[in-house]
Amino acid sequence: MNARKTALDALIACRKRAAWSNGVLKDYIERDRLDRRDAALATRLCYGILQHRGMLDFFLAQLLTGKVKDLHPVVRDILHMGLYQIYELDKVPDSAAVNESVLLAKKYCRWQRSASGLVNAVLRNAVRTKGTLKQPTALADRYSHPQELIDLLEGYVGKENLEPMLAANNDTPLTVVQVNTLRISTPQLVEALAREKVVALPHPWMADCLVLSNTGNLEKLQCFNDGLFYVQDAASRLAVMCAGITESENLRVLDCCAAPGGKTFAAAILMGGKGKIRSADIHRHKTTLIQHGADRLGLHNVLVREQDATENHPTWHEKMDVVLADVPCSGYGIIRKKPDIRYKDPKEMERLPDLQLKILCKQAKYVKPGGVLMYSTCTLVRNENEGVVEAFLRHHPQFQLEPLPLPGNFPANESGMLALVPGQYDTDGFFIAKMRRKA
Repeated sequence: MNARKTALDALIACRKRAAWSNGVLKDYIERDRLDRRDAALATRLCYGILQHRGMLDFFLAQLLTGKVKDLHPVVRDILHMGLYQIYELDKVPDSAAVNESVLLAKKYCRWQRSASGLVNAVLRNAVRTKGTLKQPTALADRYSHPQELIDLLEGYVGKENLEPMLAANNDTPLTVVQVNTLRISTPQLVEALAREKVVALPHPWMADCLVLSNTGNLEKLQCFNDGLFYVQDAASRLAVMCAGITESENLRVLDCCAAPGGKTFAAAILMGGKGKIRSADIHRHKTTLIQHGADRLGLHNVLVREQDATENHPTWHEKMDVVLADVPCSGYGIIRKKPDIRYKDPKEMERLPDLQLKILCKQAKYVKPGGVLMYSTCTLVRNENEGVVEAFLRHHPQFQLEPLPLPGNFPANESGMLALVPGQYDTDGFFIAKMRRKA
């Protein structure tokens, strides 16, 4: 019951407060003091239900005598939880899925005396008819993405990549970490993690990058607290590696929208702890988070600053060898990590390209002649990606795109821009552009 209650509380908070599932779930797991096993179940339930809500409603419509939209939202959440366990979790007995859901209905729906009876009847019907119900054929129902979002993404990734991407968005998010090679080698970290019963496998194409399983709460691992690794997807690290950062006492790097700090940490390690990297973010609580991360990893060349990326900082003009601009975006490349993004209104994102271009233009001022400006997002929308880069270059002829130096798993890149689509390279969806200022 504890794991299921935690997951239900998180689902209710996501719906009522428009909270992001990853943040609220972490808080609730800590609040309820779940052990590793229950934390894993609560996470699987919360994420799985958000990922498959459309499909669950498709089946629910066949199991109800009334209409899905007429259900109270909490009753609907509980039914989703029961159905998800029955249809998707082979290790959960059907009887447990039904009985625990009924208990939740009794606890959370005391104002509706018939709720537990309804939950019991619908879920027993689901068990009885499992494998016989009509299956969804529309992509919106099968992969639980709103049709408006599907249309938007198809225009960018193409019809041939659309369904694999939607399927990848519903995969269980991988725990990908980068080795702090200033403190430990990758083989040594694998051994250290094994002593904590964590399985660590090498990433398919990113060096010093591991995919972890059986972690429980990462922050409770001794290897984490010793600063031996940090969490960052391979796509995000690739954006830093393409900048061509090397060890040098004189190198100056700026990460202008740095939170939660992954690109800052990647750059600092590539710099061998030498030079200086200024890590800036507009929010004080986020700069505190970055500083704590840098301290944990022992990265003393990181200088953290509270700074609005849209405002001018004259003392930085033409002082930076590399500027990293990973700008705020719609986030459609990280739906598998934040499944609730798919339910946000796309119209709310329409002003983002203006903000992104404003940030890019401001950060360009800080790049030295001959220096590099990296632009990146975790979205798959042309207006936020190529559209912003093209608009920037039209007004900044002193910058030009430069081919990206990619790992051998990738085809050669000549355009200077790369879109990583989920389902293709074992990464989040991501966009990277490299521009060099003419000397």
